[in-house]
Amino acid sequence: MKYYLGMDAGGSKTYAVITDETGRLVAAGKGGPGNHQIDRDTAAQSIRRAVAQALGQAGLREQDIAAACFGLAGADREADFRILRPMIAELELPVSDIVCDTVIALRAGTSKPYGVVAICGSGTNCVGVSPAGEMYQCGGFGYPYGDFGGGGDLAAEAFRAVIRAWEGREEETLLTALVTKELDYPSVEHMFHHFLDHALPVPLELTPLLFEAAAQGDRVAARILRVQGTELGLAARAVIRRLGMQRETFDLVLAGSVLTRGDGQFIHPYIVELVQPEAPGCRLQVLDVEPVVGAILLAMEKDGTTVSEPVQEQVRRISDLKGVLAGG
Repeated sequence: MKYYLGMDAGGSKTYAVITDETGRLVAAGKGGPGNHQIDRDTAAQSIRRAVAQALGQAGLREQDIAAACFGLAGADREADFRILRPMIAELELPVSDIVCDTVIALRAGTSKPYGVVAICGSGTNCVGVSPAGEMYQCGGFGYPYGDFGGGGDLAAEAFRAVIRAWEGREEETLLTALVTKELDYPSVEHMFHHFLDHALPVPLELTPLLFEAAAQGDRVAARILRVQGTELGLAARAVIRRLGMQRETFDLVLAGSVLTRGDGQFIHPYIVELVQPEAPGCRLQVLDVEPVVGAILLAMEKDGTTVSEPVQEQVRRISDLKGVLAGG
């Protein structure tokens, strides 16, 4: 029996999963923040802990793993890989590969080894893999480098909309009542001065309020979410053009909390509006399994295995690791 290890390491947590060659979940491990761009030593410790926990739970040694795939946040450029390769090599796994966590999200969301993924969580990113295996990433480096959106930008837009409405620069919005209630201020004026006086950051918790206000017919919130959809559509279209995938049939996987938990009617149509004319064979697919599923599938393919449909179905049953890792 062969065993495979997959990892999903992000800014807040790290998951390691081991399956057998049939795709059956054998063990799982958890670590803390795994993005080396935030803290290299913490990331290394989180990765080691998650792998050790999974191996211990499975009763396996490093040499028992046929192949491993590490989907790591921050694995964007060669400068990152120069840091990450030695870190992963220290684990002494016989065969391993490192990819950006966007790539495992893509593989988790489609039955094909190619396609495009648009991620909108705390930030945004878009990556595509062509049928020939060529990869292209558009975005993922923040607002100054061309991105817009994700929890950080959307929360700031909600906050700004409330301030602008209070000042008279913007039309009235339901966000005013929602934001002041969420942050526990008696008025926008109190909120405005308290944030300024204490140089407070805008909390990410404001992002879901955009969907709440838009669902109640608020034009300001709906407009902000429309801009987010348009920006994601522009990124996906750029990836499709760069990889020459206009005539291909493939999935555009939507991942990240904004796209998977928020009401899709306020964002998804604007993605389709830009992508569909460019690539009629593209189909939106909302990610509904753990991204680490993609790491397992990539590990199997790294081992030279053509993953059968029954194995894919088995692996995709890994839809929630919280119960598996309770107390871990």
